[in-house]
Amino acid sequence: MTNEHGRTDDRHASTDRRRFLAGAAAAGTAGLAGCFGMFGGDGSDGDALDFSLATFRGSGPLVSGRPEPSGTSIADLPDLEGELNFYLGGGEGGLYLDLIDIFSQIYPDFSYQQSLDASSQLSNRIVEEVDAGASQADLFLAVDAGSLGNVAQNGAALSLPSEITGEVPSSLQSEGWIGFAGRARAVPYNSSQLSRSDIPDTVQEFPEAGVLQNSTGWAPTYSAFQAFVTAMRLIRGESETRSWLNAMVDAGIEQYPNEFAISNEVANGALNAGFANHYYSLRVRSQRQNAPVKLAFTSGDAGALINVSGAQIVEGASDVELAENFIRHLLSAEAQEFFATRTFAYPTIPGVQPVGGLPTIDELNPPDIDLAELADTEPTLELLSETGIL
Repeated sequence: MTNEHGRTDDRHASTDRRRFLAGAAAAGTAGLAGCFGMFGGDGSDGDALDFSLATFRGSGPLVSGRPEPSGTSIADLPDLEGELNFYLGGGEGGLYLDLIDIFSQIYPDFSYQQSLDASSQLSNRIVEEVDAGASQADLFLAVDAGSLGNVAQNGAALSLPSEITGEVPSSLQSEGWIGFAGRARAVPYNSSQLSRSDIPDTVQEFPEAGVLQNSTGWAPTYSAFQAFVTAMRLIRGESETRSWLNAMVDAGIEQYPNEFAISNEVANGALNAGFANHYYSLRVRSQRQNAPVKLAFTSGDAGALINVSGAQIVEGASDVELAENFIRHLLSAEAQEFFATRTFAYPTIPGVQPVGGLPTIDELNPPDIDLAELADTEPTLELLSETGIL
């Protein structure tokens, strides 16, 4: 017998998740040889922990040889029991579902419903539903802080307790939401054609960099790019941002539908460089290990923005305690390892390292900006339209 997600409900031997993990690990011991134990190095302290980490961890050349994650394990958290309705925003929604489905397999008494759409559309829907006293979502998981900030600023999100917020840096959370996966703006460049010294230290210098003219790409329709321009507006003002956009157009910037395409074209040598979230180049390298694409990070400006995928509890949630417990699971060592090794995002707790030789978040130099302010996207869209970019 299966439920609406295609999972078997008759798991009478799985009422205790630790017993479930141990049994599954024993069944798959041969396939898990060489996997790291959660805390024991060679896994000699128990197959259940091996299975737990192997289930969450990705694979491939960027993941090989990683140190074991540390932090709060799901084994130390209360069981997930009950049903949650998720609003999942942005292109990462399918990846969120992969993780939620892992939790649903570990916890047979946990179930979920979900709605997937653009983060901004779901954000506005939540505000409208809460205003009407007809909230449908329990949790909102969004790919950008601006959409989370819109919900919180309109009084449609609950405050989170300190046992949830304590481990995450203050720059990656705000009132009413918390980041569970980070992404840094970066400059993928073709390492066969350029060296790191060819990439300016600030994006303001890009229009005058000769090696970047007529060989740089951006994706203006992409929400991450629009957040970057919003950050520039907030830091440098609308007039200077307009001038920079026009200068980039004059320098022959090429437009692409998304930032993965940009990163691939950089690796192919069709572009010298581009603007993209850091993880797209890692996804290229995970598929093409010797692809000549490296990352440069600017310093202290909008080009160095660190944004987050985050979670918030919606006002009127049917089970606040369960929703809080779920967010604690998102910040567990296992879930953070999932985000680091399957999506190549930055983990937001200190005990889990990023992949692929990335600098840590502490080693980057992002601008001093409240991520909640990135909700103010309307002037950015108007500016991109007025300059003919959109």
